[in-house]
Amino acid sequence: MSINIGIPKEQVLSPSLSSTPQLTINREVTIDLDSSNAFEGPEKLLEVWFAPSPEALPYGTQADGLKSVSAETWKEMLDLVHCKILSIVESEHVDAYLLSESSMFVFPHKLVLKTCGTTTLLWGLHRMLEIALTYAGFPHHPGSLVKDASSSAAAPYRVFYSRKNFLYPDQQKGPHRSWGDEVKFLDRLFLNGSAYMIGKMNGDHWYLYITGPNAQLTPPQTPDNEGTPPTDPQFSSFPDRPVETSVTGYNGEVDETLEILMTDLDEQNAKRFYLDHASAVAGGRFIENARNARNDAISNLGTIPEHKEDFALPEPKIPVTCCSSDLSEKISWEPTKMESGSNLATPEESDLTFPEELTTEGHALGTVVSEACGLSTIYPKEKYPDARIDAYLFTPCGFSANGVIPVPPPDEAKEKAGASADPLSTHYFTVHVTPEPQCSYASFETNVPARTCGRTAAEIVQQVVQIFRPGRFSVTLFEANNLGKNRKAKKGGRAMESIQGYRRVDRIVHDLDGYDLIFRYYERHDWTGGAPRLGEIPY
Repeated sequence: MSINIGIPKEQVLSPSLSSTPQLTINREVTIDLDSSNAFEGPEKLLEVWFAPSPEALPYGTQADGLKSVSAETWKEMLDLVHCKILSIVESEHVDAYLLSESSMFVFPHKLVLKTCGTTTLLWGLHRMLEIALTYAGFPHHPGSLVKDASSSAAAPYRVFYSRKNFLYPDQQKGPHRSWGDEVKFLDRLFLNGSAYMIGKMNGDHWYLYITGPNAQLTPPQTPDNEGTPPTDPQFSSFPDRPVETSVTGYNGEVDETLEILMTDLDEQNAKRFYLDHASAVAGGRFIENARNARNDAISNLGTIPEHKEDFALPEPKIPVTCCSSDLSEKISWEPTKMESGSNLATPEESDLTFPEELTTEGHALGTVVSEACGLSTIYPKEKYPDARIDAYLFTPCGFSANGVIPVPPPDEAKEKAGASADPLSTHYFTVHVTPEPQCSYASFETNVPARTCGRTAAEIVQQVVQIFRPGRFSVTLFEANNLGKNRKAKKGGRAMESIQGYRRVDRIVHDLDGYDLIFRYYERHDWTGGAPRLGEIPY
């Protein structure tokens, strides 16, 4: 797999050379990135569709749709949201952007943007619609989404906006100070949108705003100049796109999204997401691998003088990283006895020096964390050989990761096409962690279909909550019903009722326009932390 470490000044995004995901790291942004002021873990999640599937792009659209838009253009939009691009993984079907505050995923037909903290996500929405028109060629709607009535924007196929209740709503900015303000903002952009609150009003709950298929933009408002004749409402037309209520991914896969939102993380488990802990783990593994390499040399080349006296290796004073360099090919991140506390080194090993360029690399320590905590095994390399995880560990704590998961073709297709067989589709997962005990929070989201990975949603949930061991968490499963073809989803979730170590408190089912939504809320059996911290109360 080719890895681009630096970004040329004239190019932020590395070219994709094959169906294997390609990584680019934005070094300028990662310098001195600090998470000390992070506090609001729960993310704002916006998903904007411009077509019902990648194969149904409207006539006149760029062949790659939104994927044809440059990273520099997306950067301008993200500036409005107040977050920066840390790195990018390109693949045939989706480009994954790891951000200073969460993640963005760009498919040919849709864009998914997830941001935490005090980011102003909705302020970037109009710019997204403009970019879709100007750079990707999607059908447009001339109108007044902003005060400048001459501006134009692409009309989306569907829009979804959701989030958990905030812990600190008074510190939010712009339209994000309350759910009511966010709904008003969205209603000014779209006709016939629907807003929901799901869960207990006096407990943890989840908000959702959704438009119907072929969303219509709000028509121009009355001009300020009373002498100017009013403008007739203008709506987008889709002459080359049939009106569909079903949505799919590549090759007709059913669209589904699983999201796990966790609070009150176990403090011991949360320590994995601190820089000093990751540095110690990396240092131990570095020594262990150096020892193994020395033993291999002894067995192959003969006896090498050894010192019998061992002594304790002091903890490294600098982060030890082994990801974005040639060393990543030489160092295995399998769990070792060094991680469990056996950090003895010989005198020769104590003289090892770590490469200077690896001492402050958050991406490298992010890789250490993703391997050590078990995130990398959720979609294992054995089943997804081309999968790529792009992770970042913040200073002094905090963690973000994007996973790009190409689904390999069936064995018979591989035999026919040989090594050149392309993946059937590519999906994502994303993880974000705020480990501080006073506001601990972690989220996991994926659109890998359960039928594709051969695992149930309950199995994924069980593995994720074992990593973080939250005091409580909620699960939302959003699944397209595709005109009734997917109705078994509601009946097939019995395993979700018995997540080991937890009791299910709430289960709420919504039958939305083209989607089934199931919301569940859980608390750990031994949880003694009292009532959830609401922050935002909707009454």
